[in-house]
Amino acid sequence: MIVKVCGMCNRENLAELVQLNVDWVGMIFYDASSRNVEADKAAAENLRLLKISDFGIKKVGVFVNARKEDILQKVESYHLNFVQLHGQESSVFCQELKAKGLSLIKAFSIDSSFDFNQLEEYAPHCDYFLFDTKGKLPGGNGITFNWEVLKNYKLNTPFLLSGGIGQDQLEDLKSFSHSQLMGIDLNSKFETSPGMKDIKKLKFFISTFRDTMTLN
Repeated sequence: MIVKVCGMCNRENLAELVQLNVDWVGMIFYDASSRNVEADKAAAENLRLLKISDFGIKKVGVFVNARKEDILQKVESYHLNFVQLHGQESSVFCQELKAKGLSLIKAFSIDSSFDFNQLEEYAPHCDYFLFDTKGKLPGGNGITFNWEVLKNYKLNTPFLLSGGIGQDQLEDLKSFSHSQLMGIDLNSKFETSPGMKDIKKLKFFISTFRDTMTLN
């Protein structure tokens, strides 16, 4: 089961995180986000140079309605393994990026009325979907949605579960199952401030989560 920790924008914090056996780390390239990697240029350069791939960890760049040229530039500069699209990007846009050889995650904001049929046109061009809670912000709202709605998802594209996942969801994660669930995305519930993660809290959660998944 993939464990992704998103919203990282501090080198020292990220260096601690890589010791926790996470699989993916997310870095946000969105000016309006309080977790924007490039808000501090010096910090961004430090992150760019940190070779977390040495630990077998993959970098995910998160973009919201960005230009294709900007995405490609960030992929090269930061050595991104995945591009996560968290806006209103079209399936055609995904197809164009996929044609460039990129690995894609397309995020969707979920509520009780979400129509999963709209994902059919995206499926051929995406490696993963990410299902987040519909809220005021594109992501990082810190609230969960009713996972029962995912019973309506019937496609073969694997997905990550996101949206306010924290300690309180450990029991729910233990009982929740879906054939295409491949991982979880952690962010705001483990922050001491936007972009700064509580490493001890994450360590306990990830260890408990992995033990739970092993038992299942």
